[in-house]
Amino acid sequence: MGGNGVETSEDGAVRPLSNVSLAERARRIRRHALRMGEVQGQGYIAQALGVADVLAVAYFQALRYRPDEPDWEGRDRFLLSIGHYAIALYAVLIEAGIVPEEWLESYGGDDSHLPMSGMAAYTPGMEISGGSLGLGLGLAVGMCLGLRRKGSDRFVYNLMSDGELGEGPTWEAAMSAGHWRLANLICLVDVNRMQADGRPEGVLNSEPLGPKWAAFGWHVQRVDGNDLAALERAFAVARSLEEQKPRVILCDTQMAKGVPFLEAREKSHFLRVEPHEWQLALAALETGAALEAGREA
Repeated sequence: MGGNGVETSEDGAVRPLSNVSLAERARRIRRHALRMGEVQGQGYIAQALGVADVLAVAYFQALRYRPDEPDWEGRDRFLLSIGHYAIALYAVLIEAGIVPEEWLESYGGDDSHLPMSGMAAYTPGMEISGGSLGLGLGLAVGMCLGLRRKGSDRFVYNLMSDGELGEGPTWEAAMSAGHWRLANLICLVDVNRMQADGRPEGVLNSEPLGPKWAAFGWHVQRVDGNDLAALERAFAVARSLEEQKPRVILCDTQMAKGVPFLEAREKSHFLRVEPHEWQLALAALETGAALEAGREA
């Protein structure tokens, strides 16, 4: 056990103390994201709210890392292929103690450590610069091969969107991972069924997703990406699987999860929120958490 509100595992990883529930972690991640969104008045807020549960389980159950040493060689790697989801990753990096909370006030500003699209040179804990969709999985394959050559047992996680499944490089990387039997690769796909041009089925339909990934030699799980217990089980299976093959968790998520009036918006890929609505959104988040706590009690 370490000091300053952290705990140290046997393999040297350091995490914030685990006496905070995953539900509370997810709520805080959403709150951090909303506070950053308010700085700019707009952004990829719906994606951040939707994927918060996935990030909570990733950073507070699965990943091995040291908050005060983001480049620790013994860490698991977490790649954000979807660079425009940076606000979501910043939110969990803040919650994990990797990024100072006060930085959120500068989100998206000039010379900010938290630019609107993720860039590795700017932000501690940001492994790659995202933006051009479809590249993250290929980078993950390369990292996995490198770790294998080093004899490392660390995992590489790649978070991507269902929109990226329309990109050719994604499937080249998926085929390569299957060929090389990269058991240290865990791909997380945020299946939120929303792109800049509309619903994926109207842009370029990628369903059925499970059989496609399985055909490329992957172990496939599909879960409700807003069900923390289901996510915990899926991550545990992915990490403990004995088969020598890459693993993918398809996470069906609700855009703007936790803020009902934003969930109801038809166009939610890039949200513009009125100044008075930010406090309403934060209040809705708190109300939902209180109701959930009441049901659990």
